[in-house]
Amino acid sequence: MVPFKLSNKPQSRFSGILLVAGILLIAANLRAPFTSIAPVLDQVISHFALTVSQAGFLTTLPLIAFAVISPMAVTLAKKQGLEHALFIALALIMLGITARLVNSSAMLFIGTGIIGVGIAIANVLLPSLIKRDFATRVALMTSCYVLTMGMASGGFSALVFPLSQLNDMGWQVALGSTAIITLISLIVWLAQLGKHTKLINIAQPASSSKNVWHYLLAWQITLMLGLNSFLNYIMIAWLPNILTDTGHSAIQAGAYHGAFQLATALPGLILIPLLATLRDQRALSFLLAFLSSVSALGLLYLSDFALLWTLMLGFSNGACFILGLSFIALRTNESQQAASLSGMSQSVGYLLAAVGPIIAGALHTVTGSWNASLWLCAIAGILCALCGLASGRNTTLHQSSN
Repeated sequence: MVPFKLSNKPQSRFSGILLVAGILLIAANLRAPFTSIAPVLDQVISHFALTVSQAGFLTTLPLIAFAVISPMAVTLAKKQGLEHALFIALALIMLGITARLVNSSAMLFIGTGIIGVGIAIANVLLPSLIKRDFATRVALMTSCYVLTMGMASGGFSALVFPLSQLNDMGWQVALGSTAIITLISLIVWLAQLGKHTKLINIAQPASSSKNVWHYLLAWQITLMLGLNSFLNYIMIAWLPNILTDTGHSAIQAGAYHGAFQLATALPGLILIPLLATLRDQRALSFLLAFLSSVSALGLLYLSDFALLWTLMLGFSNGACFILGLSFIALRTNESQQAASLSGMSQSVGYLLAAVGPIIAGALHTVTGSWNASLWLCAIAGILCALCGLASGRNTTLHQSSN
């Protein structure tokens, strides 16, 4: 899957434990520093007198960074080494969190953008590290780091509002509390800096392969991931506001927001081992994406059962994300093609994810309610289901064009 030659040195049991701990700590930083802002977004809007569109842009800044910076992460690792590049990513996340402590709207946006840059680098490079050092346990390690990512983001989302109210701590200090896990991560990762493993690109374009952008199947996979991310990040940005508008307390909304993110991580424990036994994933992909559409409408029309819809939505979103990532490997013929499809899906997917919260926020401003935004999520879920139905076929890009 990863078109790079990576050295694989034997290591002691203790250094192996440190490596696993470092990986899981990095994973804990990949969502929490920016998703935890949603439960206190109303406080942020009030504090800086932001418009809803400006608030929506704030939540999309990390996603824009993902789309722009992701292709550059490999170049950084080639020059600085894989371990050093991941340390730089953590340092940038720490810098961004610190910048948001400054009482300035400009620093709030700048800090959030810096956080996005750091997360983008780690997002790209962490799977390469796992492939290098845990080649026979990729599924297990991937499940563990996806679960850790969800637990950390969900935990901080549930705690950030109560923390902001504790002894009048305020939203800035509450958000800044994520720096604790980042600081610990930096300290633990120091043990890996002696390795300085550089990436050596050995991938050659397959002469028989056309550009992945020319395959219908590649677009179906890309749009499945992109539409799923579109829906997911609308919920990450606006779910607390949607819930408070339907009569739930701010503490409940924060807890449900945390439960949503935790639920996105749980499918990894089930789907990753299951995928190895399934030759065709059409029905599974369609049903899971359709469930996300039903859940969005459930939040609108049966809000008394909001916790149920939130958990269903998180589970189905997380499952579709894992399925989409697996299709990048299952539907390609060789590593260079897989890398190209990965780049295509991340670029388009994160751009779709970035505009989602802005559109949803604008619809709320125009209509005065979240009805149109939730219907938008439901439509995205249906389209995602149709793309999943096409992407789940047991074929490859080359075969699909014959």
